Amino acid sequence: MPLSVIILAAGQGTRMKSRLPKVLHKLAGKPMVEHVYDRSRELKADSIHIVYGHGGDLLKQACAHFDAEWHEQEQQLGTAHAVQQASPAIRDDNIALILYGDVPLIETATLQQLVQNVSGDDVALLTVELDDPTGYGRIVRDDDGNVIAIVEHKDASEEQRAICEINTGILAVRAGYLNRCLARIGNDNAQGEYYLTDLIALAVQDGNRVVATHPQTTAEVEGVNDRIQLARLERVKQRQQAEAIMAEGVSLADPSRIDIRGELNVGNDAFIDVDCVFEGEVNIGPGAHIGAGCVISNSTIACDSHIKPHSVIENAIIDKNVEVGPFARIRPGTHLCENSKVGNFVETKNTVLGKGSKASHLSYLGDSEIGAEVNIGAGTITCNYDGANKHKTVIKDGAFIGSDTQLVAPVTVGKNTTIGAGSTITRDTEDEVLVLSRSKQTSIRGWKRPVKKKRE
Repeated sequence: MPLSVIILAAGQGTRMKSRLPKVLHKLAGKPMVEHVYDRSRELKADSIHIVYGHGGDLLKQACAHFDAEWHEQEQQLGTAHAVQQASPAIRDDNIALILYGDVPLIETATLQQLVQNVSGDDVALLTVELDDPTGYGRIVRDDDGNVIAIVEHKDASEEQRAICEINTGILAVRAGYLNRCLARIGNDNAQGEYYLTDLIALAVQDGNRVVATHPQTTAEVEGVNDRIQLARLERVKQRQQAEAIMAEGVSLADPSRIDIRGELNVGNDAFIDVDCVFEGEVNIGPGAHIGAGCVISNSTIACDSHIKPHSVIENAIIDKNVEVGPFARIRPGTHLCENSKVGNFVETKNTVLGKGSKASHLSYLGDSEIGAEVNIGAGTITCNYDGANKHKTVIKDGAFIGSDTQLVAPVTVGKNTTIGAGSTITRDTEDEVLVLSRSKQTSIRGWKRPVKKKRE
C-alpha cells in the first residue's frame, strides 16, 4: 500500500522556555522536525503532512523547503484531535504513519519494519520497555500476549502502572480505518483530551490485530520536552555519527568530543583531534589531519593536508598536502592549492593561493589571485576595499612580498618580482624587479620620548 506520513508538531513546549516552537530546536545542526521529515523522505512516502499550532509562522518559515502539506491545529485537544487535522487529506487506501516532531532519532529501518506489519485494518504499533515507565502510556496485553489497550499513566491503576512496556506514540494503520476510528474517540479521561491511544482498544473491539514492534534502542523513541533531554539526545546522535566515521577507517582522538552538524564525509586514515566542529557539508580526504578545536563549514579538504589547531575554515577548497594554521581563518571563496601554506593568524577571503605558495603568519589576503611559489611576508595586507567597492590584487608566480607590505588594489605584482619590506604598492610592477617605496632612514639627535605625566 502507498504510504503517507503525519508529523505532529503543534505542541508549545513550555518546558523549553523558549520563543521558538519546540520542534525547531536543533539537534546535530538542524531542527528536530527536520530529522523526522528526512526519515519520511527516506521511506519514499507519497505525501507528508505536518500538523502545526504554536509558532506556526516560524515553523513554516524555517521549513519552507519541505515538500509537505501543512495543517493547523488551532486548539490543542489531544493527539487524536491533532491527527484528525491531517488524516482526511490522505487517501483511504494509503497507510498512515504517525510520527512526532520532537522524537528526532527514530531510524528509517525501524519505521520500515513497522509499516510492513500493516495488513488490512490491523494496527502496527511501536512499543519499548523502560526501567522507569513513569509518565508513559502502558501497553496492556491479554493472557495470550496480545495487545488489547493502551492506558495513559494518569488513568492507569496501580497494577497497570507496574507494566514496563510503554507506548511510543508511533503507529501505522490504513487511513480509511484510521478516520473511522477517530470519529469514535471521546475525551472521557483525566485530561479531557482525545487520545490517539484509544485507537488500540477500538481496533481490538473491531476484531483487528495490534502488531507491536520494537526499536533497536530506546534513544530512537525518546521525545524532547526540555533542554536537558535535548542535550542528552545530542550526545547520543554525536556518538552515533562518530562511530559511523570510525567504522570507515577514521581515527578520532576522543569520540565523545566531536560535533557534526550536517554531513561529514571523511576518507580512511584521516585523524580528527578533540573539540572539532563540522557544519554543513564537509569533505575530508584520506590521510588528512585536523587539529584540536577547528571549526570547518561547507568546505573540502583534500588528502594529506594538515589543519593545525584552532583554525576556522568556511566555504573553502583546500587541495592536497596543504598546511593551515594554527589560528588561521580561511573565509569563503578561498582556494588553497597543492603544497601551499597558510600559517598562524593569517586570514584569507575570496583568494586563490597558488601551488607551493606561502603566507606563514600575520597577513590578510582578500580578493587576491596569487600564483605559484610566492612568498608572502609577515604583516602583508591586500588593501581590497576603498570604502565603497572591492578590488583585486594579482601576484604572479615566484614573487617575494616582504614583511609589512600593503598592496593597494587594484594592483598587479609582476612575475619573480621582489617587494621590499615596509613598502606600500599602489601601481602595477614589472616582472623580475626589486620594488621599494619607503623613505630614506633618518636619525634625529636630541629627540625626547614623551614622559607619562604624574598624577596630582
